[in-house]
Amino acid sequence: MNAPDTANFLLHDLSPNLGSFLDDVLEGFSQPQKRLPAKYFYDERGSELFEAICELPEYYPTRTEISLMRAHAADIAAVIGSKALLIEYGSGSSTKTPILLDALQPACYVPIDISREQLIQSSLALAQARPELLVRAVCADYTRPFTLPALDDIDFRRKLVYFPGSTIGNFNPAETNAFLRQIVPVIEDNGAALIGVDLKKDYAVLHAAYNDAAGVTAEFNLNVLRRINRELDGNIAIDHFRHHAFYDVNLGRIEMHLLSLRSQAVTIAGNQFVFREGETIHTEISCKYTIEEFQRVARDAGLTPLGVWTDAANLFSVHYLAARDGGK
Repeated sequence: MNAPDTANFLLHDLSPNLGSFLDDVLEGFSQPQKRLPAKYFYDERGSELFEAICELPEYYPTRTEISLMRAHAADIAAVIGSKALLIEYGSGSSTKTPILLDALQPACYVPIDISREQLIQSSLALAQARPELLVRAVCADYTRPFTLPALDDIDFRRKLVYFPGSTIGNFNPAETNAFLRQIVPVIEDNGAALIGVDLKKDYAVLHAAYNDAAGVTAEFNLNVLRRINRELDGNIAIDHFRHHAFYDVNLGRIEMHLLSLRSQAVTIAGNQFVFREGETIHTEISCKYTIEEFQRVARDAGLTPLGVWTDAANLFSVHYLAARDGGK
């Protein structure tokens, strides 16, 4: 997709390294614990399935965060102040981002995503719907250090990184620390971050959210195997695997796996891999925190917790973090 010529929209393409699907699959399947990077969930079908997951009655995070943002957007905007440069990690939710944009009225909106096509599609839609909003999209891998393009034409007072959706839970502790440390130089001394964090809660609620009765999450998980077959000349028998998700109390996280139902061999691009019955492919984690736990993680990474908003049932939280002692 080519970047369109629109008055209030510009694309800065940092040409991030997308990696190789085949290399990542072959490496992951060669490990003692077979694994697949979760980013490969999101082909066209996978993205459709994830949107369907967000509408499921069992899946509380999306609707809870939307309700929370609607209830507290004015308070959040008051704390952040005027003329913010809003930097969103991810290409922008069709529901959450407009809530914050309406309340904040930023000097500029800077969505960052590794997928160029998805980035253009989502950020352009916002630019066209809001001709008064300056949009400077950046194609980059925000999980790695990167340099924000010069935005000398924008009159802003401070930078705010927005990372909604509990996506931070998909990082393990070391990755979370590294990610938060990378935010600090992006927002600079007087900047801040607004991060969505899923909270620890009753086991039954967590289990149901990742094992819905309609089987949509199971189909989402299995879809990555279909993608391997389609794109990498795989011969995986999908019905020989089953979705397996559980909450690990000791690690405080949901783990998603694909469970082999029998001893079997599969071939991917001419490479054979053997599975034992009961062996799994680890596809995703979703870490859960208490408010205090996440604030400790933030402090360890050099950020100062200044505020947090939660829903009435304490299912979800949005944390306001400053760079060191800035952001006040």
